[in-house]
Amino acid sequence: MARPRFSLLEIKGLGKISAAVLALALVGCNEKAADQAKPGRPVLVTAVHYEAETAERSFVGVIRPRIETDMGFRVAGKVAKRLVEVGQRVEAGQPLAELDEVDLRLQAEQAEAEQRAATGVVAQAVAAENRTKELKAKGWATDAQLDQTKAGADEARARLSRAERSVELTKNALSYTTLTADARGVVTATLIEPGQVVASGQTAVRVARSAEKEVVVAIPETLTLRAKNGLAHVTLWSDPDHRHVARLRELSPTADAATRTYLAKFSLPDAGDDVQLGMTATLMLADSDHDRVARVPLSALFSQGDHPSLFVVDDKTGLLTLQPVVVKSYETNDAVISGGVPEGARVVALGVQKLDPAQKVRVVASLAF
Repeated sequence: MARPRFSLLEIKGLGKISAAVLALALVGCNEKAADQAKPGRPVLVTAVHYEAETAERSFVGVIRPRIETDMGFRVAGKVAKRLVEVGQRVEAGQPLAELDEVDLRLQAEQAEAEQRAATGVVAQAVAAENRTKELKAKGWATDAQLDQTKAGADEARARLSRAERSVELTKNALSYTTLTADARGVVTATLIEPGQVVASGQTAVRVARSAEKEVVVAIPETLTLRAKNGLAHVTLWSDPDHRHVARLRELSPTADAATRTYLAKFSLPDAGDDVQLGMTATLMLADSDHDRVARVPLSALFSQGDHPSLFVVDDKTGLLTLQPVVVKSYETNDAVISGGVPEGARVVALGVQKLDPAQKVRVVASLAF
């Protein structure tokens, strides 16, 4: 087979073409390698941190029991013993004081004697009623006689029932001579002494229940809404590092005539024995979680259309994500946002007008804001 023959000019032309193709290939590889080696655009970022829009407010309060009971005897009498002192802790059912029970015992014995007498009268009246019924059946007694004996028996039964109730009442009155605690607590006041004659219901011992404690503070009228809807915690002056959760239990509907403040009571559900009554406490009031906002520089906002956005930087890949945010208000040098980006997100703080969502960046510094 005959080989093709090329002239010298043709060979030189083919060589130039091959050299040009090789040069173009080398240029493309160099550009691709340069693109891969090219660093991302340097940017300054700031971290998003949500906090209360307004600063916490503190108020001085006092630890009080939710329930403080003035306890007294249910019967009148002379005090025989007082078994507790101020500051003493008591348990439910523990005796606090005793009355002289001599007179009440005599009344109980009298009631029992009347009950025995009424029992005998009933037996006699019932027997008479039964005899009259038998005589009436034989025709030896009239209807009037039967009605009379029946009425006498009914009256005797009623007197017996009244005597039985009188015995129960005297027994109850005898048990009331010992004043006992209704619940676990601490004695805050003793208003009786042995030998003193007290009336029924007169305050003898004041007991503060230790099951529920609260802090009482005075709230100005400008912060009553925050007291109702905000977050509260309490620290004790004796232990300032320990924070106790506080919940509003009661807010006075009227202001104090002198101070123009509202009395507020915050319950302390996790308060233990270390939280003692009368301690001085500091109540901190903050906005609720729904009202927490973050501040970012005005230069970080990227606005196209109706919704301002922020460029969020992925620390691992350096890629940008444009996320719309909710701007609550604008201030002199920053914008207050209430949502759109998560807590701790790192956003570009400067030069956002020159960025593109698909662009890769390199963080060179972080701004504290």
